[in-house]
Amino acid sequence: MADPKADTQTGLWHRYGWVAYLAVFIGVCGHASSEFVAKLISNASTINGPEISVWRFVLGGVGLVIVSLLIPSSRDLVTPVRRDGLALLLFSVFGVAISYLFFHWSLDYATVPQVATVVTTAPIFVGLINMVANKVPIGTAKIVSGLGAIAGVAFLVTDGAILALAGNAANLIGIVLAILCALFMSVYLVLIKPYIATYGALRITAITLFFGGAILWVGVGLFFGRWVDFTTLPTLSFTAASAILVLALYNTTLTQWLWIGGLAAAPDITRAMYLFFLKPVMAAFLAVIFLGTTLSIWQILAIAVICLAVAAEASWDRLFARRVGQAGST
Repeated sequence: MADPKADTQTGLWHRYGWVAYLAVFIGVCGHASSEFVAKLISNASTINGPEISVWRFVLGGVGLVIVSLLIPSSRDLVTPVRRDGLALLLFSVFGVAISYLFFHWSLDYATVPQVATVVTTAPIFVGLINMVANKVPIGTAKIVSGLGAIAGVAFLVTDGAILALAGNAANLIGIVLAILCALFMSVYLVLIKPYIATYGALRITAITLFFGGAILWVGVGLFFGRWVDFTTLPTLSFTAASAILVLALYNTTLTQWLWIGGLAAAPDITRAMYLFFLKPVMAAFLAVIFLGTTLSIWQILAIAVICLAVAAEASWDRLFARRVGQAGST
């Protein structure tokens, strides 16, 4: 039975599908800059990889809990944990902690455009998982977009193979980590939807990200020997401290709420997730402008193919209807 205190914003997103898609798009914008901000942190300090994921999700999770407590309809964080604590804990482990550990770790090996583009395989996984779990078929338009994304990833893997032949296989390690991130993230996004429908997007996002941050802190400390001391934040350089706060509060607290909630409320989660294909274009732009990154021909081809695939999926229904109409009038 649905919780009467379920997030009111989720109800709005359900009534107005375009609001859900807009929320997803804003969330994608936040995702697009996360690689860039993470690179700023590592360039301005000794913090990198797994340690960045701890800073991000502990502070971002706390931020979401605070926001949830400020909104009357979302203050009850105990009931979801009491009723479905085990499921939410598993989502926190696999969908948040492991997924984003792989994400930030991949940036130690691959470039910002490579990671941003490879993570866009997530919509493919979302479509497949949604088909298996919820019996939702994958239409022709989504297959076209998925094939375009696969082609883009193939370009990147080819680029990594060339680098490996030259004696540097790090890019391939980063690409594998990014693909694993996309897989775990997709399972989370599809299977979390019923819990968001029951308790609301804000509460579920706050709970899973808060638990995920705590799990990351322990896991990174045990397996990597990096026990993050959050009291050192004021001692960091202005650039590093500012980037950490942006990554935690903007890229996590705000955009994760909008992204996860929007996907759960969208009339077609697979179509909404396909907005994620725009992520590498935004990330590559930021990397070129602010990090001085030079794109290889394969990376440019990957971005171009993915953009064309998104355009095809977005206009497929309209173009197909127009052709049907023209055929009927002849």
